[in-house]
Formats: sequence, C-alpha cells, structure tokens
Amino acid sequence: MSDTGKKAEISSASVDASEVARFSAMAAEWWDPTGKFKPLHALGPVRLGFIRNEAIRHFGLDSASPDILAGKRLLDIGCGGGLLCEPMRRLGAEVTGLDPSEKNIAIAGTHAREQGLKIDYIASTAEDLAASGARFDIVLNMEVLEHVADMEAYLEACARLLKPGGLMFCATLNRTFKSFALAIIGAEYVLRWLPRGTHQWERFITPDELTAALERHGLHSEGAHGMSFNPISGKWSISRDTDINYLMAVTHRAAD
Repeated sequence: MSDTGKKAEISSASVDASEVARFSAMAAEWWDPTGKFKPLHALGPVRLGFIRNEAIRHFGLDSASPDILAGKRLLDIGCGGGLLCEPMRRLGAEVTGLDPSEKNIAIAGTHAREQGLKIDYIASTAEDLAASGARFDIVLNMEVLEHVADMEAYLEACARLLKPGGLMFCATLNRTFKSFALAIIGAEYVLRWLPRGTHQWERFITPDELTAALERHGLHSEGAHGMSFNPISGKWSISRDTDINYLMAVTHRAAD
C-alpha cells in the first residue's frame, strides 16, 4: 500500500452511490474551515479529545507522550478529506484512511503530502478491506452510519476490521424530533451550515438501536455521550444530551 491512494471497484452492500456522489461533489472544500464542511471542522476538537482520552484509558497509554498512539494501527472509515487522519498521524498512529469516493481520497492524499504526513489512503469499502484480512487497533466510524445503505453489512465489516482488544469509535445522529428540528431544518435550511439534503432523518439511529446492532456483531458499547453546541461560544463539548449528536466507544464483547 502507499499514501497515493488506490483505485478499486467501489461496490458493496453498505455503500449508497448517491451519498458517495454527494460528498464527491464537495470534495474540493474538505480543508476549507469556512466552507461546506465547517461543522466538521468545528466538531474536530471535541471528537479528537474524546478519542484521545478513551484510547488512553482503554490501552493504558502515557498521557504525557507527544506520540501517544505510536505502535497503534488506526483506520478511519469514511475518511473524506482526512480531517481526522492527519491529527491521528501526528499523535503517532499508523493511519489508514478509507473512503469509497476516489475524489475524496485524491484530496486527502494531496493534503497529507503537503503536510509531510505519511498516511495510507485507499479508495474502497469497509467490506472489501475486511475481506483482505486487514485488522486495526483503533477504528474510527465517525459520522458515517447515517449515510450507509445497509447498516448490518457495514457493522459486520467493522467488527472484522477491529482487532480483539481493539477500540472503535462511533459518532452519529439520534433520530428524535429535536434532531429533525435542529440537525436538518436548523443546520441545513435556516443556518445553512450544511448543503440541503446532506442528511436523511429516517437514517438517523438511536443509541439503543445502535447498541443492539453492535451486540449482534459481537461488539459492546460502553455508553453514549452527547455532543452539544454552545451558540454563544461557538464551540462543541461532551455532554449528557444525546438527543442530537452522540459518540460511543466500542469494544469486542468477547474481549471485555
């Protein structure tokens, strides 16, 4: 593998071609903090903090180490332009970024090279990578579940990609009236933080539904943590409110 990206037949049960096309059309804007991916840039610090803290706790890492994830193989599924891959690499992890959009992979690879970061970017699917026998200590599954066509097939692949004793992170949107009002009507139509049609409310998944789905594939959720936005400070933080956005740390049930 190389950090230049690889072409593959982008086809699997979990991939929704219309979703891939939607994000491919916006690929050039991944690294613009004021562009269409502004919400992900704003979410960055709280997502990174959660991943770092949970990894320290789970693996017993030295919190004072600058390359705290050294020796860990990390996979970012649905990596887009690499917004999470790059900080994970800077923390010392051996990073693979996976995305079915070749345009996203091209943008991510170019940006990483410009930053002098060695990241293995692959244009493919979770199912295909799992079939290759690849396994990772850490799997990032961030803001992806609400876009997949077949969640069961997707989670089965995720379980195969995660090493026994490994740690997976899931971040997605809860299916509530509050999320419909704020994450779709508010974010897409009123505030225009996101292009209209970015999300489909019926694809949002409740924490209980996700927990049950994870269990069906031998995975165990350690509980949902909310992510809340403060309109005064303009910042996100971890909270008890899981009505809209939430995060989970996930392990293999047999390894607990």
